[in-house]
Amino acid sequence: MYDCLVGRDKEVVPFRARQLRNLLCDLGPSFIKAGQVLANRPDIIREDYMNELCILQDDVPPFPNQVAFKIIEEELGQPLEALFSKISSRTIAAASLGQVYRATLRSSGEDVAIKVLRPQIEPIIYRDLFLFRTLASFLNGISIQKLGCNAELIVDEFGEKLLEELDYTLEARNIEDFLENFKGDPTVKIPLVYKNLSGSRVLVMEWIDGIRCTDPQAIKNAGIDVNGFLTVGVSAALRQLLEFGLFHGDPHPGNIFAMRDGRIAYVDFGNVAVLSQQNKQILIDAVVHAVNEDYAEMANDFTRLGFLASGTDVSPIIPALEAIWQNSAGKGLSDFNFRSVTGQFNKLVYNYPIRIPERFSLVIRSLLTQEGICFTLKPDFKFLEVAYPYVAKRLLTDPNPALRERLIQVLFKDGVFQWKRLENLIVLAKENVAKMSSNPAIQVKNGPISRSWQTVSKLDLTDTIKDGARLVLFDEGIRRQLLLALTEDSKLHVEELVDVYKLVEDDINIPAVAMEVVQDFPNVVRDFLLSWSNSVLSDR
Repeated sequence: MYDCLVGRDKEVVPFRARQLRNLLCDLGPSFIKAGQVLANRPDIIREDYMNELCILQDDVPPFPNQVAFKIIEEELGQPLEALFSKISSRTIAAASLGQVYRATLRSSGEDVAIKVLRPQIEPIIYRDLFLFRTLASFLNGISIQKLGCNAELIVDEFGEKLLEELDYTLEARNIEDFLENFKGDPTVKIPLVYKNLSGSRVLVMEWIDGIRCTDPQAIKNAGIDVNGFLTVGVSAALRQLLEFGLFHGDPHPGNIFAMRDGRIAYVDFGNVAVLSQQNKQILIDAVVHAVNEDYAEMANDFTRLGFLASGTDVSPIIPALEAIWQNSAGKGLSDFNFRSVTGQFNKLVYNYPIRIPERFSLVIRSLLTQEGICFTLKPDFKFLEVAYPYVAKRLLTDPNPALRERLIQVLFKDGVFQWKRLENLIVLAKENVAKMSSNPAIQVKNGPISRSWQTVSKLDLTDTIKDGARLVLFDEGIRRQLLLALTEDSKLHVEELVDVYKLVEDDINIPAVAMEVVQDFPNVVRDFLLSWSNSVLSDR
C-alpha cells in the first residue's frame, strides 16, 4: 500500500514478490502449501506475484531418522528390523508434510518406498488454517465483490485438500483407484501399495526404479524414445482428466518417472482431484465449442463449471474469450501452448468476477506442469499436436452416448455437414494410434493387456459405423441433414464420401462389421418398430 501511495509500486514488484515467497517459507508447511496454491490462482493474485510463487518449493530440511523410524514402528506395531532387512540412512526426498526412505522387505526381498508423516504437524496445520479462516472473514466483502464468493470458501477448499494429505490411508486408496483405472494399460506404471504395512502416518509402496523427468539427458542415454514417451504421458494425462475424472493433482518432475521400457510412472498420490461425470462432459463441450468457435457457449461453459456465479451476465466475457482464442489458435498448432493461453486467461480472470474452483486450479496446474516437462525433454514439443489426436480418437471411437452427441456437434456446423472436419478427425485419430503403437512398452509383456490395447495398432471404427447407421435410421433430423450434406449446392458429394472411405478402408474389417450387423439385426428391427409406433402415437 505504501508503494502505491508513493508511486513506486511497479518498480518494486519483483522485490516485494521475493519478500512474500521468503516469508511463506519461513512461516512453515501450511504457508508453503498456501503459496503453491496461490501460484495457480490468477483469480486471487496478480500474475507477477504468481510467477515468483511458482519458484516456491516444498523441499525442506528432513527431520531426524530416529524420529521417523520411531513413527514407523509405532504405526506398524513391530520393530524396524522385523519388517525391513535394509533401510536407507538418508531420506530420498523431504517435503513440507513428510519424507521418503528406500527399504527392502525382509519377507520378500522387494524394494519399497516408505513415506513418513512429519511429527506433530497436525496441530500446526489446524492452527494455521484457523488463522487463515479468521483473516479471510475480514476479506469477505472484497472477495464477494471481486470473485463472487466469500474468502472463507476459498480457505475451506484449500484446507480440505491439505487435511486430506495428512492421512496416508486416503493416499493408499487413491493409489488403488489409479491402479484400477490403468489396469491393462501397458504404457502406464502405478506403484503397488502394501496396505498391511501402511497406516495414517506411514505409507509403504513399491519402489519405482525409473529416471526422473528432471534429467532429460539420462532419459536419452537410456535409449528411451522421447517422442513416444511424451505421447504416452500426454495421453495418460488426458485419460485421467476426460475419461476417469480422477487425476494426479501434483505431477511435477519429481513425481513422474520414465521407465526404461518406455512407460510413464507416477508417484505421490496425496494430492488428487475428482471431476464429476457432468464436469467431464462440460469440458468436452468446451473443446467442441472451441473447435466450432462458439464463444457464447464457451462463456456459458464457465458458468456451468462454477467459474462464474449463476445468473452472471456473460456478454462482456465473450469478446475477451474470442480475442484469447483467436490470438492463440490463429498461430496454428505449431505455436499453440497452454502457458501463453493461460497468461492471457489470467488477465481475464483478474479483471472479471471469475473464481477458479480448487479442482480446476489443480487441472490448470497439472496441464501447465506436464507441458513444462514436455518442453524440458523436447524444447520444440507441441502439446496440442498430441492432445488433439487423442481427443479426435475419443470422439470417433468412444461408444459413450454423450461423446457420440459431441461428435455430431463437431461434424455439423450451422446445419451443414463438415466433410473436411471429418477427414481431419480421422487423420488425427490415426496419428494418435500410430504414435501409441510405436511405443516399446506396448510390445513388452508387463502383465495382462486389455482388449483395447491389443488392437491399438488400428483405428477401430466398427462401433462408430454401427451407431452412425442406427442414428441415420432412427433420427429423422440427422437423416435429413446427411442427405442435404450429400446433395449440397445441387450436386452429389460422392467425391467427399470416397475420400473419407479411402482414409478408413485399411482400418475397417468389412466381414466383421457385416457379422455384427447381422447379429444386431433383431435389436435394430425392434428399436425401429418402437420408434415408428412412438411417432404414430405422438401424431395422434
